[in-house]
Amino acid sequence: MKFESRLFIWLTPFFLLVTGVYGWWSGWEAVGTGALLLTAALVAMIGFYLALVARRIDARPEDDPFAEVEQGAGDQGVYSPWSWWPLVLASAAAVCFAALAIGWWLFFIGAAVGVIGLVGWVFEFSRGQHAH
Repeated sequence: MKFESRLFIWLTPFFLLVTGVYGWWSGWEAVGTGALLLTAALVAMIGFYLALVARRIDARPEDDPFAEVEQGAGDQGVYSPWSWWPLVLASAAAVCFAALAIGWWLFFIGAAVGVIGLVGWVFEFSRGQHAH
Protein backbone atom coordinates (compact mmCIF):
# COMPACT_ATOMS: atom_id res chain seq x y z
CA MET A 1 0.00 0.00 0.00
CA LYS A 2 2.86 2.36 0.62
CA PHE A 3 3.93 2.31 -3.03
CA GLU A 4 0.42 2.98 -4.27
CA SER A 5 -0.09 5.87 -1.86
CA ARG A 6 3.26 7.41 -2.79
CA LEU A 7 2.47 7.05 -6.48
CA PHE A 8 -0.76 9.02 -6.15
CA ILE A 9 0.71 11.58 -3.77
CA TRP A 10 3.66 12.18 -6.12
CA LEU A 11 1.27 12.66 -9.05
CA THR A 12 -0.51 15.51 -7.25
CA PRO A 13 2.23 18.13 -7.79
CA PHE A 14 2.52 17.02 -11.41
CA PHE A 15 -1.16 17.68 -12.06
CA LEU A 16 -0.96 20.99 -10.20
CA LEU A 17 1.98 22.01 -12.40
CA VAL A 18 0.12 20.92 -15.54
CA THR A 19 -2.91 22.89 -14.34
CA GLY A 20 -0.80 26.03 -13.93
CA VAL A 21 0.87 25.64 -17.32
CA TYR A 22 -2.41 24.90 -19.08
CA GLY A 23 -4.18 27.76 -17.32
CA TRP A 24 -1.47 30.26 -18.18
CA TRP A 25 -1.21 29.07 -21.78
CA SER A 26 -4.99 29.04 -22.39
CA GLY A 27 -5.68 32.35 -20.69
CA TRP A 28 -7.26 30.57 -17.71
CA GLU A 29 -9.94 28.85 -19.77
CA ALA A 30 -12.46 27.67 -17.17
CA VAL A 31 -13.38 24.13 -18.27
CA GLY A 32 -9.92 22.69 -18.92
CA THR A 33 -8.30 24.43 -15.96
CA GLY A 34 -11.09 23.32 -13.65
CA ALA A 35 -10.92 19.75 -14.93
CA LEU A 36 -7.16 19.57 -14.36
CA LEU A 37 -7.53 21.10 -10.91
CA LEU A 38 -10.19 18.54 -10.02
CA THR A 39 -7.92 15.79 -11.36
CA ALA A 40 -5.17 16.95 -9.00
CA ALA A 41 -7.64 16.99 -6.11
CA LEU A 42 -8.89 13.50 -6.94
CA VAL A 43 -5.36 12.10 -7.16
CA ALA A 44 -4.54 13.73 -3.80
CA MET A 45 -7.68 12.25 -2.21
CA ILE A 46 -6.87 8.75 -3.44
CA GLY A 47 -3.25 9.05 -2.25
CA PHE A 48 -4.35 10.31 1.16
CA TYR A 49 -6.86 7.47 1.53
CA LEU A 50 -4.29 4.85 0.54
CA ALA A 51 -1.78 6.35 2.99
CA LEU A 52 -4.34 6.07 5.80
CA VAL A 53 -5.12 2.46 4.89
CA ALA A 54 -1.40 1.61 4.68
CA ARG A 55 -0.93 2.73 8.29
CA ARG A 56 -3.81 0.56 9.52
CA ILE A 57 -2.99 -2.74 7.84
CA ASP A 58 0.01 -5.02 8.04
CA ALA A 59 2.53 -5.10 5.24
CA ARG A 60 1.37 -7.08 2.23
CA PRO A 61 3.57 -9.47 0.25
CA GLU A 62 3.60 -6.84 -2.52
CA ASP A 63 5.32 -4.42 -0.13
CA ASP A 64 8.17 -6.84 0.65
CA PRO A 65 10.89 -6.91 -2.03
CA PHE A 66 11.97 -10.40 -0.89
CA ALA A 67 8.48 -11.95 -0.77
CA GLU A 68 7.65 -15.17 -2.56
CA VAL A 69 4.64 -15.65 -4.84
CA GLU A 70 3.12 -18.18 -2.44
CA GLN A 71 2.76 -15.55 0.30
CA GLY A 72 0.04 -13.83 -1.71
CA ALA A 73 -2.09 -16.96 -2.10
CA GLY A 74 -5.47 -17.36 -0.45
CA ASP A 75 -8.67 -15.37 -0.19
CA GLN A 76 -8.43 -11.77 -1.34
CA GLY A 77 -11.87 -10.61 -0.25
CA VAL A 78 -15.52 -11.51 0.06
CA TYR A 79 -17.40 -11.63 -3.23
CA SER A 80 -20.87 -12.99 -3.85
CA PRO A 81 -20.87 -14.91 -7.12
CA TRP A 82 -24.66 -15.33 -7.02
CA SER A 83 -25.43 -11.61 -6.89
CA TRP A 84 -27.64 -10.05 -9.59
CA TRP A 85 -27.09 -6.47 -8.40
CA PRO A 86 -24.06 -5.78 -10.62
CA LEU A 87 -26.27 -6.57 -13.63
CA VAL A 88 -28.85 -4.05 -12.39
CA LEU A 89 -26.12 -1.41 -11.94
CA ALA A 90 -24.67 -2.10 -15.38
CA SER A 91 -28.14 -1.80 -16.94
CA ALA A 92 -28.71 1.49 -15.13
CA ALA A 93 -25.35 2.79 -16.36
CA ALA A 94 -26.26 1.79 -19.92
CA VAL A 95 -29.59 3.62 -19.65
CA CYS A 96 -27.84 6.72 -18.26
CA PHE A 97 -25.33 6.61 -21.11
CA ALA A 98 -28.11 6.20 -23.68
CA ALA A 99 -29.79 9.25 -22.14
CA LEU A 100 -26.98 11.41 -23.51
CA ALA A 101 -28.28 10.67 -27.01
CA ILE A 102 -32.00 10.30 -26.30
CA GLY A 103 -32.90 12.84 -23.63
CA TRP A 104 -32.42 13.88 -20.04
CA TRP A 105 -35.73 12.35 -18.95
CA LEU A 106 -34.19 8.91 -19.53
CA PHE A 107 -31.20 9.82 -17.36
CA PHE A 108 -33.43 10.30 -14.32
CA ILE A 109 -34.97 6.86 -14.85
CA GLY A 110 -31.51 5.27 -15.12
CA ALA A 111 -30.30 7.15 -12.04
CA ALA A 112 -33.29 5.91 -10.01
CA VAL A 113 -32.65 2.32 -11.09
CA GLY A 114 -28.97 2.83 -10.28
CA VAL A 115 -29.73 4.01 -6.74
CA ILE A 116 -31.98 0.99 -6.19
CA GLY A 117 -29.27 -1.33 -7.53
CA LEU A 118 -26.56 0.26 -5.39
CA VAL A 119 -28.65 0.05 -2.22
CA GLY A 120 -29.51 -3.57 -3.02
CA TRP A 121 -25.87 -4.47 -3.58
CA VAL A 122 -24.63 -2.72 -0.44
CA PHE A 123 -27.26 -4.30 1.80
CA GLU A 124 -27.17 -7.72 0.13
CA PHE A 125 -25.66 -9.42 3.17
CA SER A 126 -28.04 -7.71 5.59
CA ARG A 127 -31.14 -9.67 4.61
CA GLY A 128 -32.24 -13.25 4.02
CA GLN A 129 -30.16 -16.38 4.53
CA HIS A 130 -26.87 -14.51 4.17
CA ALA A 131 -27.53 -11.92 6.90
CA HIS A 132 -24.74 -11.45 9.43
